[in-house]
Amino acid sequence: MSLLDRVQDPADLRRMTPAELETLAQEIREFLIATCSVTGGHIGAGLGVVELTIALHTAFNTPDDKLVWDVGHQGYPHKVLTGRKDRMHTLRQEGGLSGFLKRTESEYDTFGAGHAATSISAALGMAAARDIKGGKNKVVAIIGDGSLGSGLAYEALNNAGHSDRDFIVVLNDNEMSIAPNVGAMHKYLTQVQRNPIYNRLRNKIGDLADHAKGPFKEAGSLLRRWEESVKAFLTPGVLFEELGFRYFGPIDGHDIPQLVETFKAVREFKGPRLVHVITKKGKGFPAGEHGEKWHALPPGHDPQTGKQLKAATGNPNYTAVFGKALAELMEEFPKAIAITAAMPSGTGTGTVAKAHPTRFFDVGIAEGHGVTFAAGMAAEGIKPVVTIYSTFLQRGYDNIIHDVAIQSLPVMFCMDRAGLVGEDGETHAGLYDIAYMLAVPHMVVTAPKDGTEFVGLLRSGLAHTDGPFCVRYPRDLSPDVPAHAKEIPAVPHGTWEVLRKGEGLAILAVGTMVQESLKAAEALAAEGLSVTVVNCRYLKPHDATTLTALLATHQQLLVVEEGTVVNGFGAYMAAVVNQMDPGVRVVAHGVPDRIIYAASRAKQLAQVGLDAAGIAAKVRALRESEALAG
Repeated sequence: MSLLDRVQDPADLRRMTPAELETLAQEIREFLIATCSVTGGHIGAGLGVVELTIALHTAFNTPDDKLVWDVGHQGYPHKVLTGRKDRMHTLRQEGGLSGFLKRTESEYDTFGAGHAATSISAALGMAAARDIKGGKNKVVAIIGDGSLGSGLAYEALNNAGHSDRDFIVVLNDNEMSIAPNVGAMHKYLTQVQRNPIYNRLRNKIGDLADHAKGPFKEAGSLLRRWEESVKAFLTPGVLFEELGFRYFGPIDGHDIPQLVETFKAVREFKGPRLVHVITKKGKGFPAGEHGEKWHALPPGHDPQTGKQLKAATGNPNYTAVFGKALAELMEEFPKAIAITAAMPSGTGTGTVAKAHPTRFFDVGIAEGHGVTFAAGMAAEGIKPVVTIYSTFLQRGYDNIIHDVAIQSLPVMFCMDRAGLVGEDGETHAGLYDIAYMLAVPHMVVTAPKDGTEFVGLLRSGLAHTDGPFCVRYPRDLSPDVPAHAKEIPAVPHGTWEVLRKGEGLAILAVGTMVQESLKAAEALAAEGLSVTVVNCRYLKPHDATTLTALLATHQQLLVVEEGTVVNGFGAYMAAVVNQMDPGVRVVAHGVPDRIIYAASRAKQLAQVGLDAAGIAAKVRALRESEALAG
């Protein structure tokens, strides 16, 4: 029996020898590589924290002691060690294990999170709750150095540092978030690894202290204390000490005995303390330890090479269309620049960075800052294109309203992963951008039906100077292969497109729902039901001329959108139509007001009735209700 098979829960780790724990780490790493090669998943961060996870569960009495992991990308080894090894083959699948940590999944998952930098705030809240209840357990937040660039992390550190609470932060320093880290904090943390003075002094002091004999032993102890003073002067510890934390480190995050010894010592102290560990993201991956490349992998790849076993064919995805088109359009728009928040590869802006390196800005995991940074550039006549996943842009909503919209600054927002996102599940679904952008004054809201129209809307947005402009697009393949951007004209401002003419009922389709609505119309036509299909590529401002014409000839409007049905485009159209012609019935058909869990994107769309079959069924039901009403 392998050592991994012997681990049913973390208590089993505490009965193993250091040598056995080292072997276990290798078995976990091999198991994760084999598993994620089939299921896909965020493997890079997990491979980097195998030893750290083992040490934490060995030194702390989990689940009584609380481990609060940041994001959840780091959580795969944690899942394996907390009774879920036999279900890892269901990772990121419908009804299977979540790709992130989830409170309903295990008592060891103390706090769920899919967005970065929440761990310190949540863990401090747990420590405060423990103190109110008179508990004695330990609370540990584990945060990556990439997340430490987020403003939320600083707010939590500032609050925690002077609280005097029994509270521990583990800083997992791997020099990566998804892409290599940027910013002053990253430079500060790497000082210690590259500071030749400190490293030479540490080696000399260590030799003297460790070999001192007789009466010189006390001198060796003094040397060790002096080393701590030197460390505080030359290493990142001074920052955390000034914030009110007792600083320990940096230490090797792959040295299990040292980690366990450090954590056992640290747990006996009181007050806020921070342990700084150095790890390697993607450690042990046979195809190489390229941290960004192996951050996340799709299912079905060769673990030895990292290549897909079945080569991708067909049309490009929307992210690739975006990156290529923006790089091309920036040749025509010399004032355009691109901004992303730690995700050049995930958003396609890596293509822009290669083509226009001086016009590309990665602000790190700091979405709010990225938006206001863009506003500052726009105030000086630059045209910023802010490219952030829909779900992550929620973090910058205050900045969108107060810093961009109120000042009518021409910032363009490109919201990748809008709508349902399949296996990444509920934390990454971009279901709320239509609702939250429609509410923003001066905001132009758009969604393309295909890749060519997407490029046309990008051109429209770059030319727009009267305020902010946004475009949403899905985690999906484009239905077409767009030409070079210079060959694609701008989409006329505030216009819709009638794609199919019918009678009685018109489908107002948004973005991805245009293709599904056309398929539904084809199926309905075979049954003798003729419906109109309209591509509502501009949600705001809407096409008042086309809408007026529709109201004159249709009694029902079915608004279909891949976003929350609450306060979405359907609700917006209902209010508009009620003012124009209260006799026309408007029905909103979108994602219902509930959490949509991980499954394939196609399955998710079917579950909520947003595939062609679901849309056709909705039309039939509306026609039947109209007939019953006389």
